Amino acid sequence: MNRLERILFDHIAIGMPKMADAAPFLAGELGGVPDIGGPSGPYTWGTYRFDGGGCIEILEPLGAPGFLHRFLAERGPGFHHVTFKVPSLDDVCARAERAGYGIVGRDDSDPGWTQAFLHPKQALGIVVQFAQPGPADGTARRFTRPRGVPSPPPPATLLGLRMRAQSRERAVAQWGTVLQGTMADGPRGSLVFRWPGSFLRLAVDIDPVQNEGPIAIELASPRALALPEGPHPVLGAVFTEEKARDASPLK
Repeated sequence: MNRLERILFDHIAIGMPKMADAAPFLAGELGGVPDIGGPSGPYTWGTYRFDGGGCIEILEPLGAPGFLHRFLAERGPGFHHVTFKVPSLDDVCARAERAGYGIVGRDDSDPGWTQAFLHPKQALGIVVQFAQPGPADGTARRFTRPRGVPSPPPPATLLGLRMRAQSRERAVAQWGTVLQGTMADGPRGSLVFRWPGSFLRLAVDIDPVQNEGPIAIELASPRALALPEGPHPVLGAVFTEEKARDASPLK
């Protein structure tokens, strides 16, 4: 694997009790293509790819109680984390610490995937994963695709994630300073962060009163999408449809 030259917004992750229950909506309604997955310690995971390359990861708890069991017991299904692939884990962790963030869960045990996290209590209400891909160790790894559906519709475009922050300064510190996103002003005082080469972007609504955290996964599609009002009854996350003109990744 070639070394990354810049930070990439890689995927949005949702935790839920049973990954197979995501297929009717992610594949059957949104047209997501089952990609890769497999067990990893206290959980198993699977990803769905969408038009343009965007990715949603589903996490399902396994075995003895762990972080995902606690998450589901406290919050129920819903948004769990966002993952950014980084050229240097040391550099991004150092920037985060200089900006006042604490690094949790750093793991350098696998040279093919070193990682660290920001805790949601500091990181605007969502877990943020920093991951540095590295050269493979030569061991062939078997992946298992998550469940699909017969005759799926054409995939929608996954635009990115809409979040809420209580101040512009907090949003800029996290997504601009630490993660080096390119920022532009959006409608009604919102901010839009993009990472060149990424399929996804992140929009932030500024509201000094409401709780910080993820609001909705934003989609675009030339066909009508049957999206539930409010959180999806099984996945726990909100899905909204936006204008297709926002669908192109920033090159």
